[in-house]
Amino acid sequence: MYFKDIIGLENIKSYLTKTVDEGRVPHAQLFIGAQGSGTLATALAYAQYILVKDAKDKNACKLKCDKLIHPDLHFSFPVATTDKVKKNPTSDSFLSEWRAFVLKNPYANLFDWFQFLEVENKQGQIGKDEAVLIAKKLTLKSFEGGYKIILIWMAEKMNNTAANKLLKLIEEPPQKTILVLIAENEEQIIKTILSRCQVLRFPKVSEENIIKTLIEKENIDKNVAQKIAHQADGNWNRALHLTQRSSDHKFEMWFIIWIRVAFKAKGNAQVIENLIDWSNEIAKNGRETQKQFLQYCLFFFRQALLLNYKANALVYLEITTAKFDLNKFAPFVHSKNIIAINETLNEAIYHIERNGNAKIIFLDISIKLTRLLHTKE
Repeated sequence: MYFKDIIGLENIKSYLTKTVDEGRVPHAQLFIGAQGSGTLATALAYAQYILVKDAKDKNACKLKCDKLIHPDLHFSFPVATTDKVKKNPTSDSFLSEWRAFVLKNPYANLFDWFQFLEVENKQGQIGKDEAVLIAKKLTLKSFEGGYKIILIWMAEKMNNTAANKLLKLIEEPPQKTILVLIAENEEQIIKTILSRCQVLRFPKVSEENIIKTLIEKENIDKNVAQKIAHQADGNWNRALHLTQRSSDHKFEMWFIIWIRVAFKAKGNAQVIENLIDWSNEIAKNGRETQKQFLQYCLFFFRQALLLNYKANALVYLEITTAKFDLNKFAPFVHSKNIIAINETLNEAIYHIERNGNAKIIFLDISIKLTRLLHTKE
């Protein structure tokens, strides 16, 4: 990955190259950015820039970095047990899959990764065995005599044991060792690690850059590119998904069925059975899919709220389902229920992350929704 391949982020790219050129590379850094902002892609380009600058044979080094097989470039990422790896999974168990995944789309998210591994029904983590492996790798001498670099993707998925072991490495790193932690949620990083890393915050990708990249690299018509960029909301990975209309269409269908049944359910006990059936269907999906769907629901409600209060310039949701009018739905989302709706959905995400019973969780929020949607402003 090269800096020229990164979408936008000119200030960040300039800053990172300058620190390398001037020999001021921090040993522990934390790249924080929302999904699709380019944190992993930038970390890959940054690592390659450091390793190539330090290499005697620069062409050979570039080739190894291009294929993600440089012996001094290490990776750590959330994993789970699979049919292939039945216990004690670590990143090394999935390196070939990881390389294929990242080379295809370095802007992809955790949901995409678990779909790629076909383990959406599990919640991956960076655990104790992974931390032991990281420590072992970083205490060894570098293969090529230069820097050793480890990129820890979705660092917020480290459990406490792994985080505490990593803390010791950050406090007393081996010579010429660089740790780059990559995360989406700063609040989930333990404070002792946060305080010992140099934090670099990534902005969302601008609409202008998304439009330009869609036209130049994806051969998308300008008018279509403008619509996609508006809906992507600074997330290049989402922009790519929108070009294919992959998961969003399914989530929209689930949401609209849910809303329609919830409206009918108040005062109608028979319709509750439909909510139970709906909850059971959603619960059959993997936990990462369930969380992604709930995030989509939050997004849908926010868009309806903005439309209700005439902030049309901020509304970029496009509905594909026939006979569903967002303008007619919007008045039901207002100041008297939006906070409760947000709290309800976020609580559901919290409980799903902690392996709660999905059938009960979705039925619970469904019943609450029937009341909230009928709340008068």
